[in-house]
Amino acid sequence: MKNSKVRKGLLALICLILVFFALDLAFPFNPDIRYATQITDPKGRVVHAFLSREDKWRLYSNVDEITPLLRKTLIYKEDQYFYYHPGVNPFAVVRAAVRNAFSGRRTSGASTITMQVVRLMDPRARTYANKVVEMWHAFQLEMHYSKDEILQFYINLVPYGGNIEGIKAASLLYFGKAPQLLSLAEITALTIVPNRPSGLRPGTRNDALREARNAWLKRFAEDGLFDENVIRDALEEPLNIRRLQTPRLAPHLSIRLKQQFPDEPVIRTNLNLQAQSQIEEQVRNYINRRQLMNIHNAAVLVVNNETMEVEAYVGSADFNNPFDGGQVDGVRAVRSPGSTLKPLLYATAFDAGIITPKSVLNDVPGNFNGYEPENFDKHFNGAVTTEFALANSLNIPAVKVLKDIGTPALIAKLRKAGFKTVDKQAKDLGLSMILGGCGVTLEELTRLFAAFANEGKLRNLRLSDGDVLDKKGTPVLSEDATFLTTSILTQITRPDLPTNFDNTYHLPRIAWKTGTSYGKRDAWSIGYNRRYTVGVWVGNFSGEGVAELSGANTATPLLFSIFNALDYNSPKGWYKSPANISLRNVCPVSGDIPSDFCDHQVPDQYIVGVSAYRKCQHMRWVFTDVAGKMSYCTYCLPEKGFEKKAYPNLAPELIAFYELQKLPYQKIPPHNPKCERVFHEGAPLIVSPNDGSEYYIRKDEPQQIQLACQAANDVQEVYWYVNDKLYQKSPPQESVFLSPPLGRVKISCSDDKGRNADIWIVVKRM
Repeated sequence: MKNSKVRKGLLALICLILVFFALDLAFPFNPDIRYATQITDPKGRVVHAFLSREDKWRLYSNVDEITPLLRKTLIYKEDQYFYYHPGVNPFAVVRAAVRNAFSGRRTSGASTITMQVVRLMDPRARTYANKVVEMWHAFQLEMHYSKDEILQFYINLVPYGGNIEGIKAASLLYFGKAPQLLSLAEITALTIVPNRPSGLRPGTRNDALREARNAWLKRFAEDGLFDENVIRDALEEPLNIRRLQTPRLAPHLSIRLKQQFPDEPVIRTNLNLQAQSQIEEQVRNYINRRQLMNIHNAAVLVVNNETMEVEAYVGSADFNNPFDGGQVDGVRAVRSPGSTLKPLLYATAFDAGIITPKSVLNDVPGNFNGYEPENFDKHFNGAVTTEFALANSLNIPAVKVLKDIGTPALIAKLRKAGFKTVDKQAKDLGLSMILGGCGVTLEELTRLFAAFANEGKLRNLRLSDGDVLDKKGTPVLSEDATFLTTSILTQITRPDLPTNFDNTYHLPRIAWKTGTSYGKRDAWSIGYNRRYTVGVWVGNFSGEGVAELSGANTATPLLFSIFNALDYNSPKGWYKSPANISLRNVCPVSGDIPSDFCDHQVPDQYIVGVSAYRKCQHMRWVFTDVAGKMSYCTYCLPEKGFEKKAYPNLAPELIAFYELQKLPYQKIPPHNPKCERVFHEGAPLIVSPNDGSEYYIRKDEPQQIQLACQAANDVQEVYWYVNDKLYQKSPPQESVFLSPPLGRVKISCSDDKGRNADIWIVVKRM
């Protein structure tokens, strides 16, 4: 009989458990808690916070943020048997029922922390029927979640009046600190507010809140919950609470990450909170001092080269300034890069073996199929070395180098480096792209220069902890080419060194490149050392140009200031020469391997097995008569009465430059007029008009077009032909003007050695 009752009891218990699980499966309790989004630094400190969809400051806290002091205080006050009951405390329920029955009204509650969590997740009217539902859901919570998780729900949802929910939001908005930093007095104050949110509202009822806090502290003392010294200090602690704002650092990055991860309650960035705050202040103050110059904005990106973590992200000078586009994210805004792409161009040319640092380029006026670039200062320097051209950001040599390597080659590099706007513009880009004729962002440029800092390997930027570290990276340049480029960009004897930084200890040891876009709308300065890459843009989001705006004097001082604050006297050291970089002597006139003509040599770095091996040809032997008035070729060389002399072997564009500037140079004497030999190499180069171009002339006002060419050093006269009829003869440096006939027109230029060049143009009437 006894065994039968036991079996029936066990069977009933099993059935009850099965019914419980069946009801749990049929009616699950899965509330949808939507938290406010908080952006944190790597240590979990809140950088920026956004309201939830219900406009609540409901900030998520994880279990680690529940300190032992907070846990102990909260459980003692709200539910001392929290760790022992299954969600409902039966003794508290019976006690409350008896008291309420004898008093005829509700005088005592029996809600556990678990039941309070249920009520916060699924608010219902306070009826006995709903109380039963609340208990049922409490059992369900206990079945699916641990005690720590339930306690976590409580501290995340407990109300503090208005739109503040959760201890973390209350701690930040009332005390300006994280929950882990709260004292016993502050914790006690926060734990009692939810019981009387109106009567004890922080900031407005501080006196009443202090009295209630002290009453509970004394009760803690009576029950021996804490040491007397701890209680005494807490009682003496003042309570000066006022409603604060949530942290508002890195607003542009925060908005970007919130849009990228809209449902994440906590997005952990890689920001260095101290650096972010400091740089935001630097940028704001820097732009405030330049408001009178009509310069209103700046953006800065700081990247850790080793980890590729973005440690500072400043999208504008003042996010809250609507008049100057403060909410525009300057880190992602598409702008003209000015000269900032030149390091990539020269490094690509180093890798192609076309040039070395001492290679000589001609910085003289040129016409590249109708494109006639100028230097920033409107001056030309004649023959210059590659390192001088890059350090001084000369435009003509850069265009010449781009023409040599080909625009598609540079576009391919930029595509590989993730330049999205360049990718879209690719089919329309020409030689002008190297001087700013394309669209880039500060983020793209900074990432590219970080590749220079990482020996030519491009790696993804890491904005949040969800971005995986790419240890290998994608090679876009060789280590050798980046070393040569970095060595040039480290030089300080250059025009883009700000005047107030000359000969000063405030100059950081970095490699940097400036850029100023056409119309002086954008000022850039991107710099790097082994530890950091910093990108700076200064200008106006409206696109308005400013005469005083330049990369050197507007953006670089801010770059230097940031580097001095971030990494002054960097412990990381500097870059060491790779194994494939070696030294060789070259002729300073050409940058090529010395020949018999070269009586002076200079050392030059080159890439072994890659850099071209060319013999210097800056001079050539010429046969002349004894008086040096006439030259001979081998065909017409007399048996006697001649001499062999060395003459400069100048490029036609350099001769044209010397003639234009009236600079003296050694000319080869006119060739023997009696010679019948026909020359084939070295024909004149027609630079105007442009081959294949269309020209429109007005009927009432016919216009003339210019005929111009560049000829060899030994040419004294050229002959212009229009549709195979002689039009005019002139010295090669003299411009000729033509009123062209309508239709397709053939224009020819022959020199006094019979060498000829032809082009075709089309002339139409407007």
